Amino acid sequence: MNQKTEHPPLPDLPTATIMLQAAIGQIRFARDYTLGLLNATPQDRWFEIPGGMTTNIAWQVGHLTVSQYGLLMFRLQGRQDEDLELIPGKFRKAYTRGSTPSSDTAKQLSSDELIERMAAIHDRSMAVLESVAPEVLLEPIDMPYAAYPTKLGAVLFCPLHEHIHAGQIGIIRRAMGLDPVR
Repeated sequence: MNQKTEHPPLPDLPTATIMLQAAIGQIRFARDYTLGLLNATPQDRWFEIPGGMTTNIAWQVGHLTVSQYGLLMFRLQGRQDEDLELIPGKFRKAYTRGSTPSSDTAKQLSSDELIERMAAIHDRSMAVLESVAPEVLLEPIDMPYAAYPTKLGAVLFCPLHEHIHAGQIGIIRRAMGLDPVR
C-alpha cells in the first residue's frame, strides 16, 4: 500500500510568516514541557534503561539536541563551520534516528554536558528562526517535514517531534517508578 502523500497548497509569504511565529511559540512550549520533565528526573538516573524499555533519558536528550539542530539550523542555513564543534559527527551518530541508547556513562557526555549542549542548540536555533527571511521558509527540502515539503515544514515538525520524545521521557520516568509531572 504505497500511497502518495498529498500536501496542502503552499502558503504565501505573509501566511508563512504567521505560521513561523506560531511554530516558534510551539517550539518554546515544547521545550519548557521537556525541561519540566527533565528537571523532575534525578540526573544520576538519566543513563538507566528501565526493564522492558529500550531507551533512556540521556539518549532522549541527545536525540532532541541532534534533531533540533537538523530541523532548525541545518535545514534553514546549511552546515556552518562552527557547527562541527557544537554537534560533532560522533555526537550526531550517537543520538541520531536508529542509534542504540547506552547505559555506559564512560562512552558519552554527562547529563550536565548533555543539557548544556541541548540548551546551546536551542538558543542558536531560536536565533536562526528569529532572523530567517520569510521567502527562505518556502524553499523545498526532503523529509523530515510536516505538512509541507519546505523549510517551513521542517520548522513545523520540530515541536511535534519534541512532544513525541517528551512523551517517551514521561514513560521512561514512570518505568523508573517516578511520579508523573502532570
